[in-house]
Order: sequence, then structure tokens, then C-alpha cells
Amino acid sequence: MGNSRSRAEQECCPQFLPEEQAEVDSLFDALSSGEDSSEPSPRSFSLRALKNHIGEALPPEMVTRLYDGMQRVNPTRRAHGPSQGVSQEQFTMSMSHLLKGNSEEKSLMILKMISAKEGPVTVKELQQFTEDLVGSVEHVLAHRQELRGWTGKKAPRTPTRVQALAAHLLSEMKLPDGSRLLGAHWLDGACDRAAIEDWVFRVPHVATFLRVVVHQGFLVLCSSLDLATLVPECQVGHGRELESILDLLAVIFLNSCLTREQRHRWRLLFSSQLHGQSFSQLCGHITHQGPCLMLLEDQDGHVFGGFASCSWEVKPQFQGDDRCFLFSISPSMAVYEHTGYNDHFMYLNCGQQTIPNGLGMGGQHHYFGLWVDADFGKGHSKAKPTCTTYNSPQLSAKENFLFDKMEVWAVGDPSESQLVQGKKSILDIDLEAKALLEISGRTRHSEGIWEAQDHQ
Repeated sequence: MGNSRSRAEQECCPQFLPEEQAEVDSLFDALSSGEDSSEPSPRSFSLRALKNHIGEALPPEMVTRLYDGMQRVNPTRRAHGPSQGVSQEQFTMSMSHLLKGNSEEKSLMILKMISAKEGPVTVKELQQFTEDLVGSVEHVLAHRQELRGWTGKKAPRTPTRVQALAAHLLSEMKLPDGSRLLGAHWLDGACDRAAIEDWVFRVPHVATFLRVVVHQGFLVLCSSLDLATLVPECQVGHGRELESILDLLAVIFLNSCLTREQRHRWRLLFSSQLHGQSFSQLCGHITHQGPCLMLLEDQDGHVFGGFASCSWEVKPQFQGDDRCFLFSISPSMAVYEHTGYNDHFMYLNCGQQTIPNGLGMGGQHHYFGLWVDADFGKGHSKAKPTCTTYNSPQLSAKENFLFDKMEVWAVGDPSESQLVQGKKSILDIDLEAKALLEISGRTRHSEGIWEAQDHQ
């Protein structure tokens, strides 16, 4: 890793199949066709030609980065003066590195997109590149209408989701001394080629985002890009509109934390916006529905939640397994996995007098890492200093918080049993709750509704 004269620069061996190379050559022809053909030098294209071709599909700063990176590639390693454009050899080699290259080749392109100088770049320069990259993914997917049912809204809060996701990606980088980028004091530090290559190798989002920007920005070799594992299909329900807590980057971040079979589709189970501020409605919609993501936005704008690896059940015992985790979306993005300290992964209970009634994840009774009270709209996130089950800090702005917005999304495809259970009332599933309701003399308002829905 990180040789001053890397193999990536020594060898110009495009990794494209013949039909792919033909598509790349055709794209170069289109880019260079408007240039002055009277010049005796080999054909090339200018920054203006690249901007005209891409149009508004990518932010201008990313188009300039791509052009600069391509222009700085030296396939022959011969000394040459300032280039007047990007040659076909430079273009082909750059596209090969960006789309099919290994971590060494991609790190080479990243360095060239950041700086014309040889050698390390500053952390601040890498931070700006990462923010440009994340912002370009958000931009191009919205421009190409590849949102798969999600809205293209921008998160209004600061720091922006672009900055939050970029900071999360950078937090995974290891500097030469083994330390992590965990604070503003690192901005003047240096990142060498080896550190960036290791970062690209260990953080798959970097390479994926580069591919999305090139595939969707240039509209080249798009058939080889599977967006379904990056952005899940959003299913809200027929005729229903939802202004979700989530924006596109939050969805992409959370989706990457799931197993591959769970990433292609999310189904809305519960939304306080659509189903009301009701704990009984929450229980009725999320039980026996398989793995799901729960999200809340507190009244101070913090967005956080948890992943339940298996179906929720109403019962007075802890449930779940070590695949569960807690997470934060705003003001920062982070995932907190199990510590092995205890098995208090999930808890959902109601109607008890001696133990808490509500939904919880991690910690212990009255001190959950994340708690939604049965008195809907109230909760807590207690961590002194971290949650024992997930090692998570306090997720909410205040330890005891109030919230108006809550969503639960089932991930992946439902099983047949889940589809059947989804047609039943919580009282059909929980016979004890049904008996208690009947003993109290209350009317069961859902009686007959479910049968009618089955015949629609």
C-alpha cells in the first residue's frame, strides 16, 4: 500500500469487457466531439465540455473534481507539461479505476481529485472531498429520479445530513499512528496514501458512492449498478402520503446496517402522523411483523432509534437477540451494537401494574437505552455514561424527552405468517388482552373490521 510510484500508475490495463469498453469509448467521443479538431495533438475534452455533457446531474464542484482527477492521471508515467484537456487514455484509465478499480486504484483517484500535489493531503481537504462526494450522491439520485419512493427533501437541521454522514465515514479512517479522526483538532493533520487506501478498503460506502456518482452522473454502464441494495423501495400504503422523519441519506446509512436480504424494500408499519399518537395503535401495527427499524424525533430535533432483529411481541419479558442495535441519525450518525453484557435487547409490554409499560431497547427497567412510554409522547434515553446493552450514549437531547414523530419500518419481504398476522387485530394475537377487555365490559371496536378488509 501507498508506494510513491504505485502499480496503479505504472499499469494502464482497463478492466472493461469489450462491450463496456465500447460504451466508454462512445462516451469519450461524445465528450471530445465539440472540441477543436484542428489541433495536431490527440483528441481530448475540456472542463467546459464535461460540464455541458453532465449538465445539472452533478454539483459543479464534483464535476470539477472529476475533471481534475482525470487530467492528473499519467498512464505512461512520462513527464509532461500542463495538459489542455483529458485524453482518451487518461479518461479510460480514470473510469477503470473509479468503476472497477481496487482500493489502491480508487485511493489514487481520490488523491488526484483532491490535490495536484504528490504526497499526503490534509484531513480538512479529505473532509471537504467526502462532503462533496456524499452531497453528489444525494444530488444525482434525486436528479435521475432514483429515489425509489422516498422524498428528495433536505434535512433542515444543522449539521446537515451530508456533513453527518461524511463525518461518520471519516470516523472510520485510521491515521498512520493508529488513531481515529475524532475531533476538529485533526483537521490540520495529514492523510497519506496508505491511510486513504486502507479507508477505501474498510469502508465500502466510499467506493459505492464513487460508482454512483460516475454511473449516474455520466449515464455510463448503468446496468452494472444495483441501486436496490443502496436505496430500498419505500412502501407506505395505497393512497397514503407520508412526510417521513427520514431523508435519503439517513435511509442509505441505515440500509447499509442491515443484511443484504433486508435492504431492497422497507414497509411502513406505524407512523404517528398517519396512525395517531397512540401506544395501542403502535402495538397493533408492529407486533408479529418481522425485523423492523423504529425511529423517533424528539422535540429538540434529535433523530434516533433502534433495530429489532425479530418480531415484536407484547409480553413482560425481554426478547430479541444480539443482532439488535441502537442508532443515531441527528445531530450525528452512529450505530451502537450489543456489548455482550446482558440480553436486554427488546422489551414491549402493556397492562402490567408492577413492571414498566412501554417499548424499550437496552439497559434495564426504568433505565433503558431507548424507552417509549405507554403514555405515548414521552420517553427516556438513560446512559451513565453508556447503555450497558449497546454501549450507546444518551440519544435524545434531554434524558427524559417528549416527541411527536415516530415511525416503524419493516425491512425485507414479509413471510406468509407475517402477512396473515398483519390482518389480525392485536386482540386476536394477544388472547389475554382480549379477555381483559371483555371482562372490563368495554366494546371491541375492531370487531368485524378485519373480516371486512379480508373481502376487499
